Formats: sequence, structure tokens, C-alpha cells
Amino acid sequence: MPELPEVETTVRGLEKVLDGRRITRVEARREDLRRAFPRDLGQRLTGARVTGLRRRAKYGLIDTDRGDTMIFHLGMSGSWRIDHAELGKHDHLLIETDEGRRLTLNDPRRFGSVDLVRTGELGEWPAFKALGPEPTGEVTGAWLRERFAGRTAPVKAMLMDQRVIAGLGNIYACEALYRARIDPRKAAGKVSRAKLDGLADAILQVLEEAIAAGGSTLKDFIQPDGELGYFSKTFDVYDREGLPCGCGGKVKRIVQGGRSTFFCPACQR
Repeated sequence: MPELPEVETTVRGLEKVLDGRRITRVEARREDLRRAFPRDLGQRLTGARVTGLRRRAKYGLIDTDRGDTMIFHLGMSGSWRIDHAELGKHDHLLIETDEGRRLTLNDPRRFGSVDLVRTGELGEWPAFKALGPEPTGEVTGAWLRERFAGRTAPVKAMLMDQRVIAGLGNIYACEALYRARIDPRKAAGKVSRAKLDGLADAILQVLEEAIAAGGSTLKDFIQPDGELGYFSKTFDVYDREGLPCGCGGKVKRIVQGGRSTFFCPACQR
């Protein structure tokens, strides 16, 4: 599933061709993805000017001068393509601009979604209302200590809880815990002050490096310009089961909350 760096990379790619442009055509090429496209999507977006693009957690937001915001989620396999030569069967939403550029939302597995919300009401939109803070903003060691105090849930489970931290997913939780040398199975409330300080720094570093590398391409994800995400080439532990760690140990895979966790038992304690 595309995580925060992949969505941030996507938003930045779309911004280059959408920001400040007027939308001249919107075509939903099927009725739904994970849920139905808004019935009035074309009516409300056609003729509108894009006033900004941004990200919240794993969602991309496109604001318009009509006071609407289109929210997209890439699901398991979604990606946007710019000026794609030919439309394929998995290109489910088409947007054209006054500059003649064409953007298509491609989603083979159709777990993504598109919603249209009044910009002033975004804070009350159900999916956003329960979200925690952005990991690239106010998450510090002190903040983690406050949220983790007394918690017996594994530290990785806490990092993956979107009510605690918005947008941090499986790949980057594994990588951040490795850099902070924290066992992902350890009770969150038992992690030391020093290690939580290190974890806050590691989360920010991992995400910044991943964004700079264009995210991580494992199967389906590509950037809007067709480039792959190259952070996957530098994984320390994710998807490296049985391979050596720099400390001399070997990367192990376990399952937590139905998701694969990769870590080094020798140096993550």
C-alpha cells in the first residue's frame, strides 16, 4: 500500500501540472473504486481552478477556487499518471486542464477512493476527524512518552495506529524502529526515554529520505512522471528476512496485527 512518502511524492508530482490550472474535463470511467465516485464530481470540478495541493496522512488533497477539496486515497495499487499515452482498463478517473495536460488515476485492485468535500469542513470529515498528528510535525520524544505512558501494546502497533500518528505505515515503522534500535514487540510504555527520543528522530529521518528518493516501489507504485520510488533499494530490514544485519545478526520476520514486521533481534532490544 502506498504510504506517506509515496503520497507526498504523488502530491508534489501533481502539483507541477495542476496547481493554478483550470480543470476543463473530468471523466469517471467507472462508477466506483472502493466506494462510488461522488455523483456530482464532474459538475463541481469542471471549470474550477486548482488553488493548492497538499497531503493529510495517506490522503492527497486538491483544493479548488469553488471551496471544494477532492480527496484521493491510493489504496493498495493506485497511482496517478501524467499525460499517459493511451488509457487502459485500469485508468478509472481522467482529469484534463486548460493547458492540455491529462491526468489519470490508475488502480488495478480498486481499493483506492475519491471524495469531494467542502474545504471548510475537512476537519469534520469522518476519516480525518480521528487522525493523530503528522509524523513530520509535532511528533517528538516528549510527545511519544506522553502517548505511550502506561501502554502495554507493542510499540510497533502504537506507531501504526492512525489515531496516534497519522500516515506512518508498515514499511517506515519497521525502518524507524530499526534505526532507533527498538524491539517492535516491546510494550510501548516500557521503551526508555532515550530510545523514544531516538525514535522520534528516526521517524523524521526515514520519511524525509524516502520522500527524497520518490518513495518505495515494491509492486505497483510509480510516481506521476513514470519514475519508480527508489527508497526500497536502501531498506535496512523491511522485506529482508534472513539477510545479514550490519551488526552481524540476521533480519527476522514476524507477524503483528496481521502485518509482517521485519527487525534484527540482535541489535533491536
